[in-house]
Amino acid sequence: MSTHIAASPGEIAPHVLMPGDPLRARWIAETFLDDATCYSEVRGMFGYTGSFRGRRVSVQGSGMGQPSLAIYAHELFSAYDVETIVRVGSCGALSPDLALRDIVLASGACTDSSMNRIRFEGLDYAPVADFGLLRAAYDAAVAAELPVRTEVGLIFSSDSFYSARPELVTRMADYGVLAVEMEASALYTLAASFGRRALTACTVSDHIVTGEQTTSEEREQTFGHMVEIALEALVTTAG
Repeated sequence: MSTHIAASPGEIAPHVLMPGDPLRARWIAETFLDDATCYSEVRGMFGYTGSFRGRRVSVQGSGMGQPSLAIYAHELFSAYDVETIVRVGSCGALSPDLALRDIVLASGACTDSSMNRIRFEGLDYAPVADFGLLRAAYDAAVAAELPVRTEVGLIFSSDSFYSARPELVTRMADYGVLAVEMEASALYTLAASFGRRALTACTVSDHIVTGEQTTSEEREQTFGHMVEIALEALVTTAG
């Protein structure tokens, strides 16, 4: 039993979807999983375990930002021996080629966070996704012939939602960064530290360049294509 999740041994599956929003965690469990039961409500950060096509899968909220995600991901890896975490979240598009509700699969994560610089004593560590999960998610998106685009590339994990220097974020687009979010870098680093697998899949909720955006309700409950891709990646790569 861990401090912030407090689930009993065996209640959490080896493969976990991780949205930032705990209400999205509940929606995913109720919409996509069979026989889902809640194993944690600590601090309102819901966690559920059910099954998808006969495979046990859990869904655990992480909260916003790398420090919050790092708490939950660390406890899942260390206390519950979780093998795989796929973050399913929202992102702000930087690339002009992306539209609202398109899906970004993050092959790697840039960041302005100091977390890795502290961990690596000033060195810039480049955290990346597990290639098997990345390939499985992309293959699932292609096979599903979704009505939205699925792009693979770099994402930017920002420590600030309201950046004091937004021009620095948009400069990332000149170097091929597709979108900005707030968690992937910490997740990929922790997965590498524990020798586990991780992937970040994000739906474009707003566009930094054009100013277009979805509503908070849409961000909570209408990103089903992303969840389906993530679940397919989990079950097809599970050992």
